[in-house]
Order: sequence, then structure tokens, then C-alpha cells
Amino acid sequence: MMWRAYPGTPHPGWPASTDIRRLLMATYEYQCSRCGPFDVKLEIGTAPNAYGCPVCAGTARRVYSSPGLSLTSNAVAALHLSEEQAREAPAVVSQVPPRRRVPRHPHPALSRLPRL
Repeated sequence: MMWRAYPGTPHPGWPASTDIRRLLMATYEYQCSRCGPFDVKLEIGTAPNAYGCPVCAGTARRVYSSPGLSLTSNAVAALHLSEEQAREAPAVVSQVPPRRRVPRHPHPALSRLPRL
């Protein structure tokens, strides 16, 4: 059975005291009038309307935009995950892997040709 996230419901594998909002982070966009746009990762639902600019420490207003959602297949999602993991901790190879020989099967029409 697949677990579904309902507001305030922790995952069955998490400790009971875990608040789901602390585990889920969202990227919020802000616009500083002097420095331009920047992104901030905060807990879901905790973004203020104004946030301090990381460059000039001025007040930046929150910008609302469309969410970055995409529908990908399981194979593509697994490929992206393996790429991200390889970026952080690449696999160490100590030797070149052996070359595999591909078996060559003759074309079936060759068996019907006359033999000399």
C-alpha cells in the first residue's frame, strides 16, 4: 500500500514527533530592488513576504511564480538520481573492465546457400 501525505501526518517510518513541514523544503523567490532576484530554501509554508537580501542586507519582496513541477518517468527519475549521487560521491574504478565479446550469429539465409 502506498503512503499518502496528508497535512500534519508523519510518514509511518518516521518518529512520531517529526513534523512533516520540517522535512519538506521549498524554494522561494525574492526580488531585491538593488541586487536583483535570489532564491531561498525554507520549510514549506514558512516564507515571509519580506526577506533580507544576502548581498546588501536590504529588504527584498517575495515574488510569486509558477511551481517547478515536471512529470518524468521512473526511468528518467532514476537516471537523474544516479547522476546526482555520482556527482557527490563518484564510483572509484581500480582497473579497466574486461571487454565483453558479443556472440555473432550467422544470418539465417546463409544456411540455405549452396555449399561448395
